[in-house]
Amino acid sequence: MAIQVKIAAIGFSAWTAAAIAIHPALATETVVEVTARGSFEDVKQQLVLAIENRGLVVNHESKVGEMLERTGKDFGAGKRIYVRAEVVEFCSAMLSRQVMEADPRLLALCPYGIGIYTLPGEADSVHLVYRRPQSDGTGAAAEALQRVDRLLHEIVQDAGQ
Repeated sequence: MAIQVKIAAIGFSAWTAAAIAIHPALATETVVEVTARGSFEDVKQQLVLAIENRGLVVNHESKVGEMLERTGKDFGAGKRIYVRAEVVEFCSAMLSRQVMEADPRLLALCPYGIGIYTLPGEADSVHLVYRRPQSDGTGAAAEALQRVDRLLHEIVQDAGQ
């Protein structure tokens, strides 16, 4: 599977795949996207394996695409957003503890989630996305969140290969 990395931000995107791979802590964009070639099922299986290979456990899979398709009819929405879309949620007890010891408010970032989706008209392209955990400060909380960001980035890179 070939992969492509995009950093998405509202209004602009100035980072290259190399920059995020080498310096994930330097990027300030909100969403990181990796595009892989293959089927949704194959890439999802790779995503779950990338999570589990780090000793982590998937605790929930949210079928966001199905929910949007089902409820869109109630709102009169006619546009199909995704062919398939899910969010895979998991946690790292060690990293989460470090984050929350540094700043208990950061509980709001747990569990970690990686979205996986396919779009109409894009055969063989599967998108993996995650929110970058960002801190408004420095110190222990910012350092712990950088470790979380690296973990998420490594997982989507592994899943997209």
